[in-house]
Amino acid sequence: MKVPLTIGDYLSRGAEVYGHRPAVFDEPAVGGSLGTLSYAELESRARGMALALDAMGVGQGERVAIVSPNAAKFVISYFGVSAYGRVLVPVNYRLNADEIGYIVAHSGTSVLLVDPESADSLRGISPKYKIILDGIADAELFAPAPDGAQPTEWVADEDETASINYTSGTTARPKGVQLTHRNLWLNAAIFGWHTTVTDRDVFMHTLPMFHCNGWGMPYAVTGMGVPQVVVRKIDGEEILRRIEAHGVTLLCGAPAVVAAILAAAADRRSAGRAVPGAGTVRMVVAGAPPPSKTIERVETELGWEFIQIYGLTETAPLLTINRAVPEWDEMPAAERARLQSRAGVGAIGVQIRTDEEGEVLARSNHVFAGYWEQPEESAKALAGGWFHTGDGGHVDAENYLVISDRKKDVIISGGENVSSIEVEDCLYQHPAVAEAAVIGVPDDKWGETVKALVVLRTADGATEAELIEHCRARLAHFKCPTSVEVRDSLARTATGKLQKFKLREPYWAGRGRNIN
Repeated sequence: MKVPLTIGDYLSRGAEVYGHRPAVFDEPAVGGSLGTLSYAELESRARGMALALDAMGVGQGERVAIVSPNAAKFVISYFGVSAYGRVLVPVNYRLNADEIGYIVAHSGTSVLLVDPESADSLRGISPKYKIILDGIADAELFAPAPDGAQPTEWVADEDETASINYTSGTTARPKGVQLTHRNLWLNAAIFGWHTTVTDRDVFMHTLPMFHCNGWGMPYAVTGMGVPQVVVRKIDGEEILRRIEAHGVTLLCGAPAVVAAILAAAADRRSAGRAVPGAGTVRMVVAGAPPPSKTIERVETELGWEFIQIYGLTETAPLLTINRAVPEWDEMPAAERARLQSRAGVGAIGVQIRTDEEGEVLARSNHVFAGYWEQPEESAKALAGGWFHTGDGGHVDAENYLVISDRKKDVIISGGENVSSIEVEDCLYQHPAVAEAAVIGVPDDKWGETVKALVVLRTADGATEAELIEHCRARLAHFKCPTSVEVRDSLARTATGKLQKFKLREPYWAGRGRNIN
């Protein structure tokens, strides 16, 4: 017997077994907040969303995009859209209007759901339907389903696209990663298994839900009836307060979130206040390999378990996991942290190897179906039956993957991908810039930060502040340089290609790898 794997399985199970248990604690004091929802209510509202989309004439296979920080309505949309045969397009709300407009147009979105804070900036984007998530305009869309009412039947197919997740890459325009129901189902199951999700957990959404569907953790915890605490904005003290209030045991985030928590914990200790979670909280970290000292501080200063994973949007995202094994228990904290700084070993069902040039290749059931309407890019990424990650590294003697460099010209700052080519293109639009190279440099808070090296047409052509402001007026702010350095020339090959490894080298001197 073969039963199609669809992400609706997770909500069906959560509601059936844990119907009266709290499912989602929405962000309080925000317009349109849904408060506390039980698992039965979560299922009813997801079904109600599908019914509303039916009534709007939005057919199965059509795309529904959402631009929003973390919210209960985002959790509902994971299931209310995809579990009934439509395609969810989670959009990074930090992008600017031009970037979001491109994604909406490229994906062929029929329905655009917009957080009120983004409504003004996105007023020029006009798909067939645009609904503001203010609790008024969207009331019918997120209303519970009438008793017994069922949406139009969807003939489930696990190989159909469940979501299109746009990711920044080496090109100026993002690519739409098609993740199938099978991709998402298996990723969630394997991720939940490796991180030991149980029905005794309490999960906190500190990872943006638009990031590869929260890495799949929202599906995994929903299937186990785990209460989910929504955090709309990252604030270290607020995270600690909610861990205390709700008894949170599990959270995910980028290294920048870890840094915010460590800073808040230090403030608490200075004030003589307790830091919650020692011995009970485990945190899953990805987005960039954190320094071993950061890992050590999580375990010694917070008393939390640190788990590192590695993957990409194209892999749904889980490829490798590094969770401390019992054999490391008696090691000094610094040595254990050093071992945990590796990307990890392949998750169940994942094959990892490197090619002759040192690029990391992967195969698994989590690997995407292809890029939306970009067959040539899809063929290139999946050449030879392996997904080409664009990251450089090696597999050590213990079968742990170690990421040492990034072959693609991508900078990861605070867990967000920044295309260096896109930023360079923006800099070249300034009349004073003759040449530009954008690189990632180490940063204690963000892991990496964006640095621009420029050659000016004239010595007094533009100041650092002017060039930064030029970028901020045209790009999402997280993509913009935090510093600009004027050079007389930039290192190039004999054929004129920028040698970014040479440009990066002085900033990474003394470090074991060229990413942070």
